[in-house]
Parts: sequence; C-alpha cells; structure tokens
Amino acid sequence: MTDYQRPPSFGVSLEPAAASWPQTRLLARRAQDAGLDYLAVQDHPYQPGHLDAWTLISHLSALTDRISFLTDVADLQLRPPAMLAKAAASLGVLTGGRLHLGVGGGGIPDAIASMGGPARRGRDMVAYTEESLGLLRTALAGGAVKLDSPYHAIGGYQAGPVPPQPVGLWLGAQGPEMLALVGRAADGWFGPLNLYLPPQDVPSRQRIIDEAAVAAGRDPRTLRRVYNVSGAIGPLGAHRTGRGLAGDVRQWVDTLTEWTVELGFDTYVFWPVAEPDRQLALFADEVVPAVRERVDAERSGR
Repeated sequence: MTDYQRPPSFGVSLEPAAASWPQTRLLARRAQDAGLDYLAVQDHPYQPGHLDAWTLISHLSALTDRISFLTDVADLQLRPPAMLAKAAASLGVLTGGRLHLGVGGGGIPDAIASMGGPARRGRDMVAYTEESLGLLRTALAGGAVKLDSPYHAIGGYQAGPVPPQPVGLWLGAQGPEMLALVGRAADGWFGPLNLYLPPQDVPSRQRIIDEAAVAAGRDPRTLRRVYNVSGAIGPLGAHRTGRGLAGDVRQWVDTLTEWTVELGFDTYVFWPVAEPDRQLALFADEVVPAVRERVDAERSGR
C-alpha cells in the first residue's frame, strides 16, 4: 500500500484535433464550470491533424479564468528548454499562475526526426532530459542561464519573467532510468495512459521513484503522481470500447479511490473514449465528488 496523503485532483484531456476545435473549446468551458482542476493537452506536433498544443492552450487560457492547464506532455526534443521556460513563464504571468508543465524526453524518435529534431534514444535521451529539467528550473526561477555541454550551448542570459506561482515540472516516464530521474530531479510523475501502464505494474514504478528520491535527499511525499485514465463511464461506453477503465459510476469511484490509497496517485486526467460531452458531465458531477468523499473516509478510517 502506498498513500502519499495528497488530496486528489482531477482533469480532462482535450483532443487537439483541428477538425473539432469548437467542441474542444466548449469542453474546456464546461470543465471549468464543473469545477475540475485541470485541462490537459497532448503534444504531438508531427500529427497533421493536430493543432499545436501550446497555441491551443494559449487560446483556451484566454477563454477561462479559474481552471489550470497541463501539457501532457511537452516534447523536450522539439521544444528546447530555454524557450519552453520562456513560454511557460509568460503564460504563467498572463493566467495568474494557471500552468504546470508535463514534459517528456521524446517518446517517438522517428516522428521527432521527421520535424527536424534529434532522434535521441535510451541513455542519450535520459541525459538530455535531465539537463533540460535543470535548465527549465533555473529559467523559471528567473536566474542566469548558462550551460555548455554536448546537449546544450546556452551562452548566458537573464531569464524572466517569473510567474506568480511556481510552474510544476512533472516528468512523463515509464522506463527505470526516466523514473529514477523523476525521483531525483522532477516535481512529479506523469504516468502513461492506463492502456500502456496497467495498475498492476504501478507499484514497481513508484518504488523506483521513491528510492531515487530518498537517495537524492528528497521526500517522496512531495512529488505529484498523475495517472492518465482512458475509458468510458456507463454501460454503453463499456460495451462500445472495451478499452481502458469501463464501467458504471460506482466502479469508477471504487477504482479511483483504490488507485489513490493503494497505488499512490493523486491526480487523474480523464481521456474519454466516446461521447466527450456526456462523459465529462458524468465524471465531474458524479465520479469526482464521490472519489473525494471516499478517499477522505478511507484515510480517516470511517
């Protein structure tokens, strides 16, 4: 059992499809009105049907005033850390601090190379990501940024502006070296979709993060743990998709409660596989408040 005692938070993934951006904009407003914590946008700019994630987030941030945004996750191979930090700090200022950065080392090297980025793999990708996290952290704090290495040649500049709230750096990771990097250098772990990281495989990943955090002199309880959850709420969705978490509201409440108090996740990003309007309403109105209540009850021993 792993429970880091963080209150659960919830978001929804917005499909960045160019063909359906009016619906995406409507879903963003509905998610805010329903009281969700986050809007998450995936970052696959090499997909011809996708809008640029950063442009979409900037657009949606002007249409909302309370809900926060997550990149899920920004590709560090195509978004160099100095400029990514500048963009994140700028949006943090413009939104009053409603931004956290999910970042990744670049999970599809050939697609990255097709856009002119370097196709780094393995330890080369891990080393680049670790340096990038350090640069992001320095730049977001408004410090002087300078580094000359095989991966970065930054001659020295004074970073800024400094956002009004710290921008969390949550690292997408699945392999052991990247998970260890979460523990020693990131503010949290962006777990893959439950389709790619099933719940039974989570405890071993959490142990890697925690052991690396302790070895680096960090408290594992300070790290955020985010799970991307694909699925459908209700019997129609369950019969239609057969993918991810599919079941009625009670099953969703039971499952997310268990994943919080047993697996250690504190944040859930819902990826509806069908009927996004209806699914968002069920998630926000019925699942989320019940999970909050159940987690509180479990933790208090009621």
